[in-house]
Amino acid sequence: MKRKILCAVGTRPEAIKMAPVIRALAREPWAEVRVLATAQHRHMLDQVLKIFNIEPNIDLDIMRPNQALTTLTARLLLDLDDALQAEKPEAVLVQGDTTTVMSVALTCFYHRIPIGHVEAGLRTGDMANPFPEEMNRVVAGRLAQWHFCPTTSSSENLRREGIPEKAIYVTGNTVIDALLDVSARCDSAMPAVGEGRRLILVTSHRRENFGEAMKQTFCAVRDIANSNPDVEILYPVHPNPNVHTLAHQILGGHPRITLCEPLDYLPFVAAMKKAYLILTDSGGVQEEAPALGKPVLVMRRETERPEAVVQGVVKLVGADYEAIVSNTQRLLDDSAAYAAMARGVSPYGDGRAAERIVNVLRERYAG
Repeated sequence: MKRKILCAVGTRPEAIKMAPVIRALAREPWAEVRVLATAQHRHMLDQVLKIFNIEPNIDLDIMRPNQALTTLTARLLLDLDDALQAEKPEAVLVQGDTTTVMSVALTCFYHRIPIGHVEAGLRTGDMANPFPEEMNRVVAGRLAQWHFCPTTSSSENLRREGIPEKAIYVTGNTVIDALLDVSARCDSAMPAVGEGRRLILVTSHRRENFGEAMKQTFCAVRDIANSNPDVEILYPVHPNPNVHTLAHQILGGHPRITLCEPLDYLPFVAAMKKAYLILTDSGGVQEEAPALGKPVLVMRRETERPEAVVQGVVKLVGADYEAIVSNTQRLLDDSAAYAAMARGVSPYGDGRAAERIVNVLRERYAG
């Protein structure tokens, strides 16, 4: 008899990182894989699912324009309750730290359904940074039965919180599985860059940076472009009005700054490969770009992914105008500093994380 395993995804990063697990489970003769999409991010989620040829079995279509966290959480809990009662899965897998993840974990807890947490154990120790993701993953971590950790340091975080050793598995990060797949087939999607120019890729969308902090980051990006005529900047702008409006006010109209809609994952990986360096407040980019040999400056005060910082291929600069400008300029001007950060070091896995996760579930359910 096949065992029903439900995989829940709500946002683009979740879909990227769950896709290798969903595809690996689909090859298992003992597993009936079901995919639930909350569509917390509608368009960006659909892009990724299409790239990996994944069709959701259940789609809650939860996204609303500029939705508040309280409203989102309430609607998720109600709709997930109905979905789990209808599906009755033997286990549910969630990935990461979004409101979808926390809500799925809590609803599963109420229904006494075992939860596997992919990318478990990430912590900053600061509930306000990132917000609300730190709280979301702490809640998921208290409720999960299997903790699939991307690194040894993330597993140590869970041990300090009292999670039993038998529930902790160091698997690597599934984002490297997805990255290796897409990187091998993305060259036709490379962005065009003027001859003799260097591309800086920017991503910025963190909720804790809304307002003045994001204004400072955009002013820094604009002035980097003004000071370096050999630089082009590509910024796929997040659709949230708090980001989109400000980005176009400060960066719009510059001849060497391209503001575009969010890119599909395949052209986004192509843009990372083409970039000279990357400015980001994203979590996933901190994992992906070092594996591609790209220096990353992180526009956040804290990171739950310290491994690449320790390796020297990622640097925290905060949402601080002076730090962003000075560190970017150093990488543009100092070839030795650039080479030290562009070493292609990836502490996040070998591309076999999904295989290790499925092995754990097979031991439990294939007998």
